[in-house]
Amino acid sequence: MSQSDIQKYNTNEVMSAVTVFNHTVYLSGQVPNNTSLDIEGQTKEVLAKIDELLALANTDKSRLLSASLFIKNLDDFKTVNAIWIDWMQGHQTPSRATIQADLVNPDWLIEIAVIAAEK
Repeated sequence: MSQSDIQKYNTNEVMSAVTVFNHTVYLSGQVPNNTSLDIEGQTKEVLAKIDELLALANTDKSRLLSASLFIKNLDDFKTVNAIWIDWMQGHQTPSRATIQADLVNPDWLIEIAVIAAEK
């Protein structure tokens, strides 16, 4: 296999937001742009970004294989779960881990990374 077998989207000097290899789509951890939002707003913004990036790679959340959710405050777990359940409505849920984490930007309340199969 060669480097040309690997597709990358939204790449900068640090990372690629999307990497596709062997019919699998890997998203880097997605974080909110608007840090003034509460956990509900930040989570919805991140999930919308995930929808957009999956579409860029010609797939969607119905093809999710796994998800890693990093939340700053465990008190937000119930709220995040409710939003996640609503977002996944009508789709089978992927394998998932939720981790409490000190995120790089102290104003980020959540970061989510997913892996999906291509359509």
